Amino acid sequence: MTSQDLVGQRIKVIRRQRGLSQAQLAHPELSDSYVSLIESGKRTPTPAVLELLAQKLDCSLTYLINGVTAEQMEELELGLRFARLALDNGEVEEARRRFGELLADRSLVGLSQLHQDAEFGYALAAEACGHLGEAIAILNRLLDTEAGAMPEARRVAIAVALCRCYREKGDLGPAVEVGETMLKDMNRTNWTDDLIELAATLLAAYGVRGDLLRASQFANELLAAADLLGTPRATVATNWNAARIAELTGRGEESIALAERALAVQSENGDSRNLARLRLAYAILLLRVRPDDLETARDLMARTRRELGESAASRADIARCSVFLARTELALGHPEEAAEHAHAAKALMEEPHGELRAEAHLVLGQAYEQLGRREEAAAELAAAGEWLERSPKIRIAAQGWLEAAEAFQRIEDRSASTVAYQRALACVGL
Repeated sequence: MTSQDLVGQRIKVIRRQRGLSQAQLAHPELSDSYVSLIESGKRTPTPAVLELLAQKLDCSLTYLINGVTAEQMEELELGLRFARLALDNGEVEEARRRFGELLADRSLVGLSQLHQDAEFGYALAAEACGHLGEAIAILNRLLDTEAGAMPEARRVAIAVALCRCYREKGDLGPAVEVGETMLKDMNRTNWTDDLIELAATLLAAYGVRGDLLRASQFANELLAAADLLGTPRATVATNWNAARIAELTGRGEESIALAERALAVQSENGDSRNLARLRLAYAILLLRVRPDDLETARDLMARTRRELGESAASRADIARCSVFLARTELALGHPEEAAEHAHAAKALMEEPHGELRAEAHLVLGQAYEQLGRREEAAAELAAAGEWLERSPKIRIAAQGWLEAAEAFQRIEDRSASTVAYQRALACVGL
């Protein structure tokens, strides 16, 4: 039923409740035939006519248009604001609950814009909680909304989230298809922040898929577009994702320079939570590109861990930082400190974050191996394998299996090591 039909139906119901005929409602300003056409959904009343009918029916204009009273509308909008605030503050489970309660409210049925807002918010919260399948289903449904029924900026934002969710789930074909299809439909000669963000998300999907030649070419195109646009959001998105591609293609120092530019711009323009997350990503990049400068990466991660704890970061953000802080301590030859940080990460994680849980178990297993605690090391490495089995079969999982295989070999568990090597090869299609 269209919004036009719903308005007509409400007028009809209230008219009958008031004991009025169509002629009585119409007189003297309107004709009864016009009222009949409105009630049947064959005519769309002008705002002035709607206001007149609301006065005659002694009801609120808000109710005629939306099917809710002004008080209900205010309550729904307030609920939406609280749900968004929870999401922005990293309280992702709370946000998911609040958005879910809004969607369960029957008052929201006739409010298409608010309903879209609540569905999109719920999808983002589900993604943040690690429920990628649920988020993907909702985002696909929203993207199927008839053209013109939602603003272009919202469609692009949905495509960004959908591309990102597919990528994180390991469904790289659909991730690339979503990004390429949306960009094809848009005017790429007139780049905007929204389109740059979509393109940067697509660039990351190219990188994870291993399409590095296409990724390098696309990164150059985006860097030029971002420089032309000149906005902080475009600069951060393109330089950071271009840095990831530069690292993957062996251009380590170039990747550092690009990441530092993104971090500098974010420092001047971004909120504390996103700044801390970007600083963590930069520290991880340092760990990979400059292995001889581990202390710098460790100190930066320790600082970031404090900043995340003081900001509105989610538990997953803090857990990720703790995992990589553990990795850095392990590389520095400090297995006790590494074990402490890995334990802290495990305590912070919710179940859906399988990849992160695998990392925590893996690092803790390696720490125990260095400490000579072989049985505990074997148990943690086995737990890492259980989580890796559930993860998408992509390059990141292959790296995890390879680390597990090498650690099993060091504790002389040859059978488990062989299996882990086989899993690593399967993840890269061998």
